Amino acid sequence: MDKYSFLNAAHTAYFADLYEQYQKNPDSIEPSWRAFFQGYDFGSENYGLDGEIVEGVSAQIPEQLQKEFQVLKLIDGYRNRGHLFTKTNPVRARRKYAPTLEIENFGLSQNDLNTKFSAGEVLGIGSATLQVIIDHLESIYCDSIGVEYMYIRQPEEIQWIQEKLNINDNHPKFTADEKKYILKKLNQAVSFESFLHTKYVGQKRFSLEGNESLIPAVDAIIERAADQGVKEFVMGMAHRGRLSTLTNIFGKSAKDIFSEFDGKDYEEEVFDGDVKYHLGWTSNRETYNNKKINLNIAPNPSHLETVGAVVQGITRAKQDKVEIEDASQVLSIVVHGDAAIAGQGLVYEVVQMAKLDGYKTNGTIHIVVNNQIGFTTNYLDARSSTYCTDVGKVTLSPVLHVNSDDAESVVHAALFALQFRMKFKRDVFIDLLGYRKYGHNEGDEPKFTQPLLYKAIAKHKNPRDIYAERLLKEGVIDEGYVQHIEAKYKEQLEEKLEDSRKEDKTEITAFMQEEWKGFTNVTEIKMMEPVDTTVPKETLEQITKVISNLPEDKKFIRKIQRLVESRQTMFDEDRLDWAMAEHLAYGTLLEEGFNVRISGQDVERGTFSHRHAVVKVEDSEEEIILLKNVSENQGQFNIFNSLLSEYGVVGFDYGYAMASPNTLTIWEAQFGDFSNGAQIMLDQYISAAEDKWKIQNGLVMLLPHGYEGQGAEHSSARMERYLQLCAKDNMFVADCTTPANMFHLLRRQMKANYRKPLIVFTPKSLLRHPKVVSSVDEFANGSFQMLIDDTSAKADKIKTLVFVTGKFYYDLLEEQEKLERDDVALVRIEQLFPLPVENIREIIKKYNNAEDIVWAQEEPRNMGAYSHLLMHLDEAKEFRAASRRPYGAPAAGSSTRSKIRHKEVIDYVFDKTKNNQR
Repeated sequence: MDKYSFLNAAHTAYFADLYEQYQKNPDSIEPSWRAFFQGYDFGSENYGLDGEIVEGVSAQIPEQLQKEFQVLKLIDGYRNRGHLFTKTNPVRARRKYAPTLEIENFGLSQNDLNTKFSAGEVLGIGSATLQVIIDHLESIYCDSIGVEYMYIRQPEEIQWIQEKLNINDNHPKFTADEKKYILKKLNQAVSFESFLHTKYVGQKRFSLEGNESLIPAVDAIIERAADQGVKEFVMGMAHRGRLSTLTNIFGKSAKDIFSEFDGKDYEEEVFDGDVKYHLGWTSNRETYNNKKINLNIAPNPSHLETVGAVVQGITRAKQDKVEIEDASQVLSIVVHGDAAIAGQGLVYEVVQMAKLDGYKTNGTIHIVVNNQIGFTTNYLDARSSTYCTDVGKVTLSPVLHVNSDDAESVVHAALFALQFRMKFKRDVFIDLLGYRKYGHNEGDEPKFTQPLLYKAIAKHKNPRDIYAERLLKEGVIDEGYVQHIEAKYKEQLEEKLEDSRKEDKTEITAFMQEEWKGFTNVTEIKMMEPVDTTVPKETLEQITKVISNLPEDKKFIRKIQRLVESRQTMFDEDRLDWAMAEHLAYGTLLEEGFNVRISGQDVERGTFSHRHAVVKVEDSEEEIILLKNVSENQGQFNIFNSLLSEYGVVGFDYGYAMASPNTLTIWEAQFGDFSNGAQIMLDQYISAAEDKWKIQNGLVMLLPHGYEGQGAEHSSARMERYLQLCAKDNMFVADCTTPANMFHLLRRQMKANYRKPLIVFTPKSLLRHPKVVSSVDEFANGSFQMLIDDTSAKADKIKTLVFVTGKFYYDLLEEQEKLERDDVALVRIEQLFPLPVENIREIIKKYNNAEDIVWAQEEPRNMGAYSHLLMHLDEAKEFRAASRRPYGAPAAGSSTRSKIRHKEVIDYVFDKTKNNQR
C-alpha cells in the first residue's frame, strides 16, 4: 500500500477521466487499463478515490499497470524536482542534488524505455513510450527554464501552469522577425555597456554585462502587457543594469546620462542631486501596436530593496484612481539582486502585503538579476535556502529559473510570468541566472575573491553573440548583421555624446510630472507663511452629524454606541477633543474633494482606542465607516490596519503619497518609537528625497509620544532623531497640544500648494485629558499656531519664562496651578521645524522682565528637542535646561522611579535650586 501513497489529487482526476472514458467506450483505452477496469471497480471499496490502492489489491494489479503508476510517479518527480537538474547556470556547474531523476529511482529500468504508457496522457502527449515521456519531461523541466510551482494549493493554477508548460514543450516558438527584435534589444544592451566602458573608463556604472537579456525580457513584458490592457507600469530596480534600462526601455536620452557621467552641475540651485544610477524617470511610450503607455521607474537609494515597498505604494495609488477601471491596468515590476532578495528582511515584509486589502496591487512581476554573488560574497555564504527566490514561496508564487544566456527562453519566461499575473492577479518570480562581467563595480577586482569564476567569465561570450550565432545557423540573419546593427547603434550614441558635451549643466527631469502639475517647490520662507484652513461652522456641524449617527437597523456594542453619539454632544457643548480634531479634519478635506488614506498597526480604532474610524456591527463584524458618508461627491476615505511591519508599510505609504499628492496619506505608529524599524525610509526618502531626486512628498507620520511611566519602549518617539534630520526646508515637525491646532495642521498639509513630509508627535494620555479640548470656533475660524503664548500671563509680573513642547505643558500647568504661581509663563512651541525663531524672539522681548528663561522637557538631556534648539536658536544657549539627566534608555522601567524623575524635572522648572535630577 505504501508503494502507491504518492498518488495525489491530480492522478485521481486522471484515473477518474480514464474510467469515464472506459465506461463510454471500453475499446478506446489501452488494453492494460481496460483489463484493470474490467477486474476492479474504480471508485469501489477496492480502489479509494483518495488515490490509495486498498490492501490486498495491489498485489493483483498487472505488472504493466504497476509500471503505469511508477511512470506517474516519475512525472511527479520532474514536476516537483526537475528545476534542480536544469541547464540554467551559464558559467559554473550546478550543485548536485539527490535523489536524482534517474528512472531506477522510480521502480523503472532501461528495459521499459520502449514500452508505451498511457501515463503520457497526463502530459497531453497521449500514450507514448517511456523514452518519449522522459524526453518530453526533460524538455519542459530540465532545459534552460526550471519551474517551481507544485507547492501551489489552487488546482486551477497548477493545471493552467502545466498546460502552458506542455505547449511547445516549454520552449518558445518565435517568428524570424521576433527573433531579430530580441537580437536588436540584446545588441542595445551589450553595445550600450561597451560604449560606456570605453568612454568612461573606471567610472562606476554597475553594468548589466552578464545579464543583458533583462532588456529584451522587460521590453517584451511591456509590449505584451500593453496589448492586454495595461496602461501604466511602475518599476523599481537596483543599480545593476539601471542605466541600460533607462535608455533602452524607458527612453531616457543617452545625452542626459552622458551629462551625468561628466559630473556637470545641476541647473537648479536648491537641488543637490544623486548618483546617476539612483535617479527616477517617467516617460510615455507608444508600443509597436500603437498602444500608449506610461512608464515610471522609481528613484532609489543604495539600500536597494527599499524601493520595492515604494513601488507597491505608487502602484496602489495609481490603481486607486477613479479613472482606472481595473487595478490590473497598472503593473508593477520589481528588479532585485540575488544577494539582496535573499538577505534583506524588507522583501519578506513586502511579499506579505501581496494579498492584503490595504496593500495588494494585483500581482507584481519580480525579476532577480542573479549575479551569483553579492559584492564579494559567494552565494553559498549569502543564504541558507536553495534559491535566492525562495521568499516567493511565502505567497505560493510560481518561480521560473532561467539561463540568461538563452535569450529566447528568457523572453519566453517573462511572457509566461506576465500571463500568470494577468490571469490570477498574483505575484510571480523570475530568477534570471547570469553573472557580472566585472566586480561589484567597474573599479573592483573580482579575481581577489573569485579567481576560478572570473577565469571562466573572461572566456565566456556575451548573450548577444551567443544568440547571433544561433540565428546565423538557423538562417535568420546573415554574416555581418550584428556588426551592422552594432555600428549603427553606437553611431547614435556618439551623436548623443557630442550633444551632451555642448551643455554646461545637467537638467534632472522630475519624476511623475503629470501627477504633480500645479504644485511648487518651496523654501523655508514659504513654509512659514500661514495657510487658510478655515471651515464654515455649518460644514463642521453637518460632518459631526454624519460621524455621530450609526445605522439604526444594526446592533453595536453599547460602549461604542455611546462613544459615537458623544461626538454630537461634544459639538453641542463646544468642547471638541483630539479624536474630533482628526475626524473633522478628515471629513472637511473629504468634503472638499481630497482623498484620505490612513494605515498602520491598529489604526482603525487607534492604539489607545480613541479614533474608532471603523465600527463593527456586534453580531456580524460588518464594518461601518461613517467618514465614507460625508457628502455625495466627497473624496475617497480608506483606513487599513497594517501587517506588523514598519519598514515595509512606511515605504508603501511613502510611495502612495508620492503618486497621489491630493491624498492625505497618513502612517501611524502603534507607539512612536516603533518607527525606528523604518529608519532607512526616514533617512533615505523622507528627509532627503527632495534634495536628491527633486520629488515632493506629503506623507504624514503620527507618532504617539509622552512620558506616562510605560517604560523605555513606550515613552519616546525619539524626536531628536527626526530633528537631527531636519535641514532648510525638507519637512515639518510638530508637537501639538490642542485639538484645534491638530485640526488645522492636518488641513494645512493639503491646502498648501506644495508637499512636505509631516512628522507629528501625538499624545497618549492627552487623548482624554479634560483640559485638552477646543471650541468649535477655534476649528472654524482658527489657523495652525506654530507657537502658543500663555494667555493667562501678565507680562510685567513674569519672572520665569518657560518654553515647552507637547504633553509636558499640561504637567507643568497642573503644578503651576497647584503652586499658584502667577510669575511663571508657559509658552508652547507647537512647530519644532521649521522652528519659529522670530516668534520665540518676540515672546522673549514681550516678557522682558523675566530673569530666568527655561527650556523644559520630560525627555533626558541627550534626547528630545533641546539639542535642536541649541542648533537653531542662539538664545537657547542661555536658557536654563530642565530635563532628566542624560540616559542611554529613554525612560526607566520602574513606574515609581519614572515618576520620581518626572517630578524632579517639574520641581526644577519652578525652583532652580532643586537641581538634583536623577
